[in-house]
Amino acid sequence: MSQQKDKSAWSVGVLIISDRASRGERGGQDNHILVQLLKKDGYRVSKIHVVPDSRDEIASTLKRWVDEEELHLIFTTGGTGLSPTDVTPQAMRDVLEYEVPGIAEAMRAYGMTITPHAMLSRAMAGVRKQTLIINLPGSPRAVEENLSVVLPAIPHALDKLGGDPTECAR
Repeated sequence: MSQQKDKSAWSVGVLIISDRASRGERGGQDNHILVQLLKKDGYRVSKIHVVPDSRDEIASTLKRWVDEEELHLIFTTGGTGLSPTDVTPQAMRDVLEYEVPGIAEAMRAYGMTITPHAMLSRAMAGVRKQTLIINLPGSPRAVEENLSVVLPAIPHALDKLGGDPTECAR
């Protein structure tokens, strides 16, 4: 099994996707539930930004954070539903080199134990360069539920993306 780094060694970005939040109609970004939960789990959140539900703004922020800022892990929150303004998955397709479907599948499977509406999520996860990007829903409760599903696998994923050559089998 790989030797995992201290979680604070990885730089993490949180991209809040919301028209209302981008207009200042929602609470402060530093107090966002996702930021709080990541910090509580030992991650170093180095970038927090709010953008409206705009495919171009989402994609350009993700590209900049990966290509220029070289973040290791990015979470987005919001824009994963069926509303005409929910464009996060389209922006992700513009950015990703490849998908990691098991992450989104696991979140939807867990969500289905709570509500049948979880099947409507279009959240995805994938990789650009050596950065893992994961979409979470916009609801604070759903963020907490989905994050609890993915957090256990993230250190291993980041180790592998960082070049860890050890075998994954136990």
